[in-house]
Amino acid sequence: MRIENLAPAQPAALEWLKKPRHGLLIGGDWVAPAAGRYLPTVNPATGETIAEIAAADAGDVDRAVAAARKAFEDGEWRSMVPAARARLLWRIADLIDAHIDELSELETLDQGKALYVGRWAEIPMAAEQFRFFAGLCTKVTGDTIPSSITYQPAGTRIQAFTAKEPVGVVAAITPWNSPLIMHAMKLAPALAAGCTVVLKPAEETSLTALRLAELLVEAGVPAGVVNVVTGLGSVVGAALSAHPGVDKVAFTGSTATGRAILDGARGNLKKVTLELGGKSPVVIMPDADLDAAIAGAANAIFFNGGQVCVAGSRLYIHRSVFDKVVEGVAEIARTIRLGHGLAPETQMGPLVSRRQADRVKAYIDGAIADGATLVTGGGQKGPAGTFIEPTVITGADPGSRIVCEEVFGPVVVAAPFDDVTEVIAAANDTEFGLAASVWTRDLSAAHRLSSDIRAGTVWVNCHSFWDVALPIGGFKQSGWGRESGAGAIENYLEIKTVCMVV
Repeated sequence: MRIENLAPAQPAALEWLKKPRHGLLIGGDWVAPAAGRYLPTVNPATGETIAEIAAADAGDVDRAVAAARKAFEDGEWRSMVPAARARLLWRIADLIDAHIDELSELETLDQGKALYVGRWAEIPMAAEQFRFFAGLCTKVTGDTIPSSITYQPAGTRIQAFTAKEPVGVVAAITPWNSPLIMHAMKLAPALAAGCTVVLKPAEETSLTALRLAELLVEAGVPAGVVNVVTGLGSVVGAALSAHPGVDKVAFTGSTATGRAILDGARGNLKKVTLELGGKSPVVIMPDADLDAAIAGAANAIFFNGGQVCVAGSRLYIHRSVFDKVVEGVAEIARTIRLGHGLAPETQMGPLVSRRQADRVKAYIDGAIADGATLVTGGGQKGPAGTFIEPTVITGADPGSRIVCEEVFGPVVVAAPFDDVTEVIAAANDTEFGLAASVWTRDLSAAHRLSSDIRAGTVWVNCHSFWDVALPIGGFKQSGWGRESGAGAIENYLEIKTVCMVV
């Protein structure tokens, strides 16, 4: 498989990539890492190094947390009126829109995804995160509470109310699959609440975090309110999770890493929200619109190369339509055009790294060795070995690794079922509970399945439909708390009760 080494079409992206090294944003200044170490940023399509990012250490984390603490305690941010904070968030959104083509190309080069994924889906949604939470800046309110305290002094009254205050310094740790939207999902509500932030992007995909940081400075975010510290998760992420100066961690990533973050957070019992792994079932009933269901099931797993937390990686199909649906999904898989993410004809780019591609290929090979049937795909290609063919597998044992574990690649395992009770049990037979989709024209079946499947989101006759107003999060080991939606700002607020004798 030959991959042409394409360059960005946007002059701004080309100019930005001319910087050989990118430092850390700490206290409003761009600084070098204390130890002078840098990490290569690799274009996964070609294996070419396109930039170098700072490899921060615990000392750099100390500096960033101190800057965030100073901005929170002493700076103008906490005293800024909510409407002014709202206007600033709106300016950030406008700057993202103004630079959307540049940001999309940087994201594609860094992560590998097809350009349309960032340009028309993820990066516009990142801008909308800032607009949505800008609208909530002026809506953070408490309650006046009637008191029934009976031992108050005679002739006096009790006035009781609640106030909501920012939690403080937030460590935002984001994954590599959809970088910019993940940064926005944490930054926007945290800033709307009045918190300060240390953002740690994934070491594989830090470029758009650094470019976004420049836009935040341009928008007028005060020094120290947002700090960006790049580097290895085992170093920077671990230091942030355990840091006594951090009041809250907001993390998206694997369940294993989420557990490590919880271990680190124990020291000062910092607040934690976690959006973790998934093994989302897609259920196709016999009465479903099969054309829509086949296309929807294929998109559920092959979008962004399956590197999506809610990817529909378990496909349960009623036995009466099983063969037709499997062949339909397989036919779509065979027609997906793999290539460099910047090539206009590309429908699926590479996985983020050779390491991830090798991991996905090992799941495929292990399933076949255990007796599963490879319907289509399964190949590993490209000059850097980072392309995985869209893959459809049947006949896998329900307890096998490929059925039970999060693969995070373009691999779907299909299995037949005979009745609703059976498929509900199969859908729930997982340690995860992030999302699911149900395809049916039967209103009763739609209600029963969406009620009985234990997942944070259940789509009916669609999959991966996103809106900033819709909460995102999971049951079981898919995480704690919810992001997006009006309730997400509560993740970054403390409730203070005030009770006074008047």
